[in-house]
Amino acid sequence: MPSDLEQRPYKLYRSGPKGLKARLRGEDDELQGPVEYRKYKGGPERGTGRRITPKRVILGLVIALVAWLLLSLVLFVFSAATQSGGIPSDAQAALSSGGNMLTSTDTVLVIGTDQRPKGTHEGGANTSDAGSRSDTLMLWRVGGGVSRRLSIPRDTLVSIPGHGTNKINAAYAFGGPALTIKTVDALTGLKINHVIIINFANFPKFIDAIGGVNVKTGRICSQISGGAANGGFTLNLSPGTHHLTGIQALTLARTRENSCDAASNDLTREGYQQQILNAIKSQLLSPYAFFHLPWASWYAPQSIRTDMGGPTLISMFAASELGGSAPVQILKPSGGEDIPGVGDALTATPQDVHQAVSKLVNG
Repeated sequence: MPSDLEQRPYKLYRSGPKGLKARLRGEDDELQGPVEYRKYKGGPERGTGRRITPKRVILGLVIALVAWLLLSLVLFVFSAATQSGGIPSDAQAALSSGGNMLTSTDTVLVIGTDQRPKGTHEGGANTSDAGSRSDTLMLWRVGGGVSRRLSIPRDTLVSIPGHGTNKINAAYAFGGPALTIKTVDALTGLKINHVIIINFANFPKFIDAIGGVNVKTGRICSQISGGAANGGFTLNLSPGTHHLTGIQALTLARTRENSCDAASNDLTREGYQQQILNAIKSQLLSPYAFFHLPWASWYAPQSIRTDMGGPTLISMFAASELGGSAPVQILKPSGGEDIPGVGDALTATPQDVHQAVSKLVNG
């Protein structure tokens, strides 16, 4: 029996004699294979190189996905934390405390003012928040599997605390978001938990970051502030579904007068605004939005001013996804009248308000 010193540390496997074709290709009988064809005692059966397997591919994709989502989350929270010009302290005080929107329902007041960014070419545009009026007022019940909205037309005649009877959009000009919150509270009887003021300067950037939105419209011939030729905005659409850019979506959201449809009014505009919000929600689940998620996460907080910090905003967006697309609901007035010192106003009876609020709260 050979000694341990004479025993080879491995078994060597040799191939059989090569055929004529193999020899013509320059192959010989000596084993040329890599080390994995040698079976070492106490060693691995195969080589030590890492092979690409389906399991490793899936693991790599999962790691990349998690890293992408974490990057987007960090950018969102950082962008929300660094925003300047939040809502004033009196508006904070006018709000009621809310719960976790993933498990409970809060009421959010969305305000869009007629303030425009400095440097705008729109004639007569108000570039200061002071004295601006609210072009858009929308109540959003969101959380706990619920997502419902109610738009209040800007010309609705209401009692503004401390300022008598006037159009509801005047509340922002008289007392900013705080007075607007109190006015909506008095009109509807709802306690407002959060407020969002839309920043029209950055709103188009957010829409573009998620790849635009799809909105179904009628015939649109809109000229805002004299149209594009005079520094304003122009939007011409045929009836049907359109993929809108950020500027186009903003123009549609601001369109009150439509020269192609004499019946178009503020109620029509409110309906388009709610459609745009639903379209944003749908677009957030698209492949384009996912691959541009860090950009969208950065611009989303910059498109609004709010009392909510990053974590609360995230819970609101998540709750809105869980709640589904909200049907378009508008407080429809029962009449209108020309009020001295106020102008043409829309009147809603207490019954009109009660029915609309009940549908908002109870579905």
